[in-house]
Amino acid sequence: MEQRSRFPHLRQDFAASLVVFLVALPLCVGVAVASGVPAELGLVTGIVGGIVTGLMRGSSLQVSGPAAGLTVLVFEAVQEYGLPGLGVIVLATGVLQILMGALKLGRYFRAISVSVVEGMLAGIGLVLIAGQLYSVTNAKAPASGLGKIAGLPGALADAVQSTAALASLGLGAGTIAVLVLWKRMPKQLRTVPGPLAAVGLATLAALVFSLPVATVEVKGLLGSIQPPSMDAFGGLASLGLISTIVAFTLIASAESLFSAAAVDRLHDGPRTEYDKELVAQGTGNAICGVLGALPMTAVIVRSAANVQAGAKTKASRVMHGVWLLLFAALLPSVLAYIPIPALAGILVHAGAKLIPVRQIVSLWREHRGEALILVVTAVSIVAVSMFEGVLIGLALAVVKTAWEASHIKLEVIDKGAGPVQAYLSGNATFLRLPKILDSLEALPQDRPVELDLSGLHHLDHACRTALENWAERHSAVGTEPVRMTTPEPVKVTAS
Repeated sequence: MEQRSRFPHLRQDFAASLVVFLVALPLCVGVAVASGVPAELGLVTGIVGGIVTGLMRGSSLQVSGPAAGLTVLVFEAVQEYGLPGLGVIVLATGVLQILMGALKLGRYFRAISVSVVEGMLAGIGLVLIAGQLYSVTNAKAPASGLGKIAGLPGALADAVQSTAALASLGLGAGTIAVLVLWKRMPKQLRTVPGPLAAVGLATLAALVFSLPVATVEVKGLLGSIQPPSMDAFGGLASLGLISTIVAFTLIASAESLFSAAAVDRLHDGPRTEYDKELVAQGTGNAICGVLGALPMTAVIVRSAANVQAGAKTKASRVMHGVWLLLFAALLPSVLAYIPIPALAGILVHAGAKLIPVRQIVSLWREHRGEALILVVTAVSIVAVSMFEGVLIGLALAVVKTAWEASHIKLEVIDKGAGPVQAYLSGNATFLRLPKILDSLEALPQDRPVELDLSGLHHLDHACRTALENWAERHSAVGTEPVRMTTPEPVKVTAS
């Protein structure tokens, strides 16, 4: 009885931890292989995300580990800086996240435009799908996002002419088909998570039919861990490395905290403490950096599986980390049987889920400006790079907000005799200045004007200066000076 009172939800958490482990295992390996690092490093990040981050305060049911959303960025970083450089990047990312959490900046990530975040994920999804389709066809992917998309027809045409490529393509396509159709399977079958079932069936097919497909290369857990050397930290003086660290920090933090908000909507338990969750994510990333492993974020797929499996406390995510550790320590050789096309198929499916097709359609009907931001962000990531694409999306969101906030109305009353009365109301900012000046310059030049600005909620310096200059010009041409009534009265006399 005492044991039950201390751990009242142990049974539910234990069952949920097994489900999350079975979901996380193929995803950890798949993300690592797609990122260009040893498969075991994906397991290391999953272990740290489960045991270390799982024990810390923040979000009670959210599960962390290597995320498909960072695959593209990690692959580029490994290609440019190598595994030692990746360790430095992930360590620095973790330190920055801890610092931001300590300064209570976590809550401000909720101020980031949702359209920018969804556009970021859509861009990542497009590049991820394009890149992994090359792995499905056993071909080498071009370096750039546009190159990946443009080269797909040629890669598929080449695959048709090769027996090995056709076998690889068939296995990858079969994996995707299992993932798509798994929700329609009988309930008894669906107790096995879709990703595990898809990889298991692909592995079985490859073994039974002796398919000529590439499989995961196994190095062993200890052989894969490569802590960054002191020489690797010298790269911190490089502007390119610093911009990569900033990109990792912003994207990993935003993805984790948006995931936390989504998970909070799935359960009735304690709400996420955003600053503490950011510290927890940072601590996990700092440890992953020291171990030379992949960066981590909170992952909505694993988190949703955790909630749906009946988890009640953080014990479920901690135990899932323990199961990953036991697997990596006792059964690493099993990884050598997993076909790479199957892992690529899983990531193609994961990438497709990152593209919010329904949200784009809904936004286009109701908020076309937000839909435009989403699409521009996604296209910029594909065409340029992750970091620049996100910056373009943020800049566009700021401009859109400023434009919409700059509502201005000019009402003119002209009785045919006496002064022309003009009333400005709303927010007068530089964005609306051309419209304001065009309307004022259309007023009669030979009549006195009374310009009333008392209805303005905001009058920025650019507008104030431009209005004063217009008043001086009008007064010089007209018979009487312009009379301006402003929130802060300004005297305008004829020049």
